Amino acid sequence: MQITFDTSIQYMRGVGETRAKALLRLGISTVGDLLYHFPRAYEFRGNVKPLASAENGETAAFILTAATDVKNAALKRGMTLGKLRAFDESGSCEIVFFNQPYMKDTVVKGGEYRFYGKITKEGGKCMLSSPVVEPIIEGRELLPLVAVYPLTSGINQKLLAKLVSEALSALGDNIPDILGAEICEENNLCGIGTALRGIHAPKDFKSLERAKRRLIFEELYRFALGAGDVKKRDATAPKLSDMDITAFAEKFPYPLTGAQIRSIGEIAMDMASGIPMRRLVCGDVGSGKTAVAAAAAYLAVKNGYQCALMAPTEILAVQHYNELSELLGGLGIKCGLLTGSTKGAARRELHDSLKSGELGVLVGTHALIGDGVKFSRLGLVICDEQHRFGVGQREALLMKGGGDSCHQLTMSATPIPRTLAMFLYGELDMSVLDEMPPGRQRVETFVVNESYRERLIGFIRKQKAEGHQTYVVCPAVEELEAGEVSQEDIRLFDFGYDINEIMRPKNPPKAATVWAETLSESLPEMRIACVHGKMKPAEKDAIMSEFSAGSIDVLVSTTVIEVGVNVPNATLMIIENAERFGLSQLHQLRGRVGRGRAKSYCVLVSDVGGKSSARERLEVMRTTYDGFKIAEYDLGERGPGDFLGSVDAEVRQHGDLRFKLANLCEDTDLFDAAVCAAKKQKENSI
Repeated sequence: MQITFDTSIQYMRGVGETRAKALLRLGISTVGDLLYHFPRAYEFRGNVKPLASAENGETAAFILTAATDVKNAALKRGMTLGKLRAFDESGSCEIVFFNQPYMKDTVVKGGEYRFYGKITKEGGKCMLSSPVVEPIIEGRELLPLVAVYPLTSGINQKLLAKLVSEALSALGDNIPDILGAEICEENNLCGIGTALRGIHAPKDFKSLERAKRRLIFEELYRFALGAGDVKKRDATAPKLSDMDITAFAEKFPYPLTGAQIRSIGEIAMDMASGIPMRRLVCGDVGSGKTAVAAAAAYLAVKNGYQCALMAPTEILAVQHYNELSELLGGLGIKCGLLTGSTKGAARRELHDSLKSGELGVLVGTHALIGDGVKFSRLGLVICDEQHRFGVGQREALLMKGGGDSCHQLTMSATPIPRTLAMFLYGELDMSVLDEMPPGRQRVETFVVNESYRERLIGFIRKQKAEGHQTYVVCPAVEELEAGEVSQEDIRLFDFGYDINEIMRPKNPPKAATVWAETLSESLPEMRIACVHGKMKPAEKDAIMSEFSAGSIDVLVSTTVIEVGVNVPNATLMIIENAERFGLSQLHQLRGRVGRGRAKSYCVLVSDVGGKSSARERLEVMRTTYDGFKIAEYDLGERGPGDFLGSVDAEVRQHGDLRFKLANLCEDTDLFDAAVCAAKKQKENSI
């Protein structure tokens, strides 16, 4: 059978149905998938040393001659122990193989081999335990760098290396190249065949670097192709003429920040241009995005058009409605709220006033795109947290205002680095709110371990005594059974955790449901409730509303409160097992407090110590309060996956959001070049 790039992996020699299922767990279903299953590391077997100069405990390569044949001895339970002696010009060494009886036929007396492993020296003797063995054959080069692949049960390094080698040999030059000769030449990139051979079996560090450069460019190019749409330059939109916001600013409860004024000015220019506005307003937690959205809605209604604001959850929709009603009501603009809870006569009345034009601003969830919702003159659509909606939902709402001719404003509460924003939102114009409104306080942040538990309980009591409330966030919903790994724990791989640390952690993840009961026992005088993503929306909303009203003292939660109601009275945020969260998540959670006048605190609880990457991330949180800097750090460390939640299929289909090789913060030269190439390709295809 002829092997092609699209051939099922099952049909490669030595695979079959069982191994094909195992390979599928690694994301490998075709020969192409196999070739794009990149090494996670390399063994540097080019580090060849004489036996005499190697230090005790050092891992290195040794060119040795076998002085004896391998002698196998039987151990208990069917195990074997093989031994031989080998030497070089500087000395001799004992080599042992545990449960590898086949080494008797692999290593023969008088043969020369490269042994790679950890050497032990004790009492003048040295030993290599189960080293990798490669025969020295004249005319065959032993590679200095040997790939180490991510594995799964039933698949070992030897099998993967063999399959990759055979696939590359079978395909030859018949490997599809998404970039093409012109892009490669313009950007000094090698061809795909050279790149794949260089990443799997590099001859030296230089060839490995060249291969990685090409493949990183390709990753960024694929993602750029899928993530952004070229602006439609031939569309027209309502050309607003009265852009004076003086009345709005005078009614506002505090002076607008410079960033808010700048962003509103950019929006006004867009909506006065006659070209459809496509703008993203991106700001840190509490930076005043709603005020900017309110100003945009004010300008639309003032010029005779209606505005629709779509939020991803009912809780957030209600919050926006309350804020917009307060801001715009005094200016004579009527606002309405439409969610799944709006029923019967109330819904019919809303539909009528919307259709007649009496209603200027309609806030809601995806209920806004229902068939019965008909606007009189929709001119502006505002999407909050756009990436939480599907493309179809956004377009359905835009169509109620003429589709491409309707102005659109997108808001994001996640501080998104400009590089990622360009990918996520295509060529949207971007307004950044990089100032905090007056009165917003810095949330003092601490990192503590379990030894502070009693003091934390006392701190919760202190907040209660002062009339304030507390959030406690846990990484899991329920306790896990032995041997289980939750979906939430998958992210720990990105943080450098070993599978054994995840399966048998020293500090198991606290479960919100269980921890709420534990806190209730420690704080019997307080009203403690629990909220998590597995609850029914109505039940979750009811608890959040009670907490907002002050009826609950301590709210134990999972990350469902990242984007939630505004509770100015909450002054303490405790995050359990903080090392299990991404930095951007931690920053969003910290932003739930510090929204009132009282001093607020965030306590990150973690027993991770030393100089680990997890500890480094927590230090970043303790010392950094700029959401954009935190986002850049998170993006550079783990890729853009955690910024997105659920994302559009159109973006996902063009490339994994957690890049295999690329780092957007480090590969900026390739990033810019890849975006330019993708942009040119999209323009040519229109």
